[in-house]
Amino acid sequence: MSVTGAKRVLTDTIETVHRLDLLHVTGYDGEWEGFEPGNPVTGADEAADRLVTVRSLLSLLDVDEDRETSHIDLDGMGDRIETVRTRANELDDRREDLEGQRADLADRIDALEPLAALGIDLDLLSGYDSLETRVGEADEAAVREALDDSETIERYELFTDERAVAVFAEPAPGETDVLDDALTGTEFVAVDVPDAEGSPEDHLDDLDSRRSALADDVEDVEAEIREVRDEHGDFLLAAEEELAIEVQRREAPLSFATTKNAFVAEGWVPTDRFDDLESRLREAVGDHVVVEELEQASYNSDGQVTEREPTESGGDGGSSDETEAEVAADGGTDVAIGKRDPPVVQDNPGPVKPFELLVKTVSRPKYSEIDPSIVLFLTLPLMFGFMIGDAGYGLVYLTVGTLLFKRFESDGIRALGAITLWAGGFTLVFGILYGEIFGTELIKLYLWEGALGLESQPLHKGLMPTYGAYANAWLLISVLFGLLHMTVGYLFDFADNLRTSFKTAMLESGSYLVLMLGVWVWLMSRTLMGVKPELMFQAFNGQPFAFGFAGFSPTVGWAGLGVGLVVGLTLVIVNEVNHFGGIGVLVGFLEGLLRAAFVNPLSYTRLAAEVLAEVGLAFAVNLLVFGAYEHNGEFHLLFTHGPGYVETLSGEASLMFGGLIHMGIAGAAFGMVLLVVGHLLVLGVGVMSAGLQAVRLEYVEFFNQFYEGGGDQYEPFGHERTHTLEE
Repeated sequence: MSVTGAKRVLTDTIETVHRLDLLHVTGYDGEWEGFEPGNPVTGADEAADRLVTVRSLLSLLDVDEDRETSHIDLDGMGDRIETVRTRANELDDRREDLEGQRADLADRIDALEPLAALGIDLDLLSGYDSLETRVGEADEAAVREALDDSETIERYELFTDERAVAVFAEPAPGETDVLDDALTGTEFVAVDVPDAEGSPEDHLDDLDSRRSALADDVEDVEAEIREVRDEHGDFLLAAEEELAIEVQRREAPLSFATTKNAFVAEGWVPTDRFDDLESRLREAVGDHVVVEELEQASYNSDGQVTEREPTESGGDGGSSDETEAEVAADGGTDVAIGKRDPPVVQDNPGPVKPFELLVKTVSRPKYSEIDPSIVLFLTLPLMFGFMIGDAGYGLVYLTVGTLLFKRFESDGIRALGAITLWAGGFTLVFGILYGEIFGTELIKLYLWEGALGLESQPLHKGLMPTYGAYANAWLLISVLFGLLHMTVGYLFDFADNLRTSFKTAMLESGSYLVLMLGVWVWLMSRTLMGVKPELMFQAFNGQPFAFGFAGFSPTVGWAGLGVGLVVGLTLVIVNEVNHFGGIGVLVGFLEGLLRAAFVNPLSYTRLAAEVLAEVGLAFAVNLLVFGAYEHNGEFHLLFTHGPGYVETLSGEASLMFGGLIHMGIAGAAFGMVLLVVGHLLVLGVGVMSAGLQAVRLEYVEFFNQFYEGGGDQYEPFGHERTHTLEE
């Protein structure tokens, strides 16, 4: 929309628009003939200077911006700001002076402490005619060796302590400055000897007393600063808010296009609030502005308008003849909004809101794009929980997430805490399904087999030989999840490109989707079974999941491959040729068959790899601490039995490691330390490895199918008052 008006109502227009806090102003880019960027309203510089002063005072006085305030009378604001500034600066200068004196005393005390250890009066450490003296920190043996080797020193005496060495040397006849030369290379760090008399201890006591007195003086000044803060803190917060609003309003014309007598302001406003803005402007300035709704449109990813709804220029915003005549008289021409994408408001449900942080880490979505936050909410914690899958670690992640969410005020850290809570929750759920807590199968023993009477837990990670089929199944399931994940990405891109045309949507995204799914339908079919991994036909046919699926029929498989190659690959090549010319044929094969059909889906096997890696690390820690044995293809920790228990078992049983806790008191103590440190490391690896792998799959395999970003945040021209009231 645009607001065109006479300059005599510029201030009233700005104040009205600012109070509504609706219009996202787009700055004038200087492209319109006869228009120039506007100048700030008179008083902008003065208000900006005052604002800088007030913010400096808020920082100096350490005023809490979140403190509750009552309505403050801002009459005479300028004089009061100056009064507070003078008083605060005076106190700050006094504090800096006292702190400087304290720092100087601290340096002098540090220098005297080595001298005090020597027990020699200060006046005896310098001032000799026939002797040279040095006091410092050095290795006594190195100093003594250097003095013994010096031919310019007749004789010397050393006084030493743990912290200092005092050297008294008589130069050889005709020699001067002998100590500096002799001590070169001994790493002798000299200490300045104060020009004073008496023992260093007495001098130190005096300096300590003076430092304590200065500390009291500093505390007195701090108390006075607190009094100033308590007395004027509310006023400064209110003044800062009022001045920030004033500066916003006075500098607003910098974003407008202006002539000598008129101005044009453009921006975006929510469609359902346009009438509110128009009516309020009409009430404020009457016929002196024209409010035009210029655009209601949908945009594609290239920023091009794909759907346009006609709007009525001017509405009831007043007599356009008068205002437009003033614009034309200044040499202005008819103007239309520039090619700017509308600003973005990410309007997600509460649970999804924290995941906007991960989207904005890449870039804010454009107005034309689908916000992928909901997909991250549905998939990121799921992937993380699947990979870690341990109830103990899940509880730790839940605790960390709760602390981040409740103990910090930063929106970013709170969002990170909420994401951690979701990830921890899924880790806990998968941990229960896997029957694991801190790498042990105690949940299996006490819940699934004990309380519920089942033979085993519902899911296994596949680390144990007897459950190796699960490891194969997780590989296949990871790929299938990847196909689903990327399908959503391609569908998002298809929906975006469909705003341009169905042809564009099929070439840019539908082609890759058809090719990818067609190839994998063939791979999952019972064709050429001899060259395909057996896990593709066993995982859902009893090894381990008895779903009765042993692959698609050959007919379905060949049909899928045919559609994938004939339709999908052909469209991919056509699309790449459109972009790159003849070389696009090669690009199409590489992008289509290699990247889209194989590389990206197989990248999701990292999920299954992380499952085994995480459980392997946790088991390794427990193995070292408790010991373990293998019996009939299963691993068992030696919680209640010693290593000798293995010899009593029937069947195939072998000791893997005896366990530190079974190696005496020292071994048990070290084992407990290793248990804690080891699981902390596994927790850290879980975040750094599994967490990063999950985020990588979102950002690379998923986002790359459709997401560009680059949107502008909706920032309406206005200010939410918290310390002042609207006049």
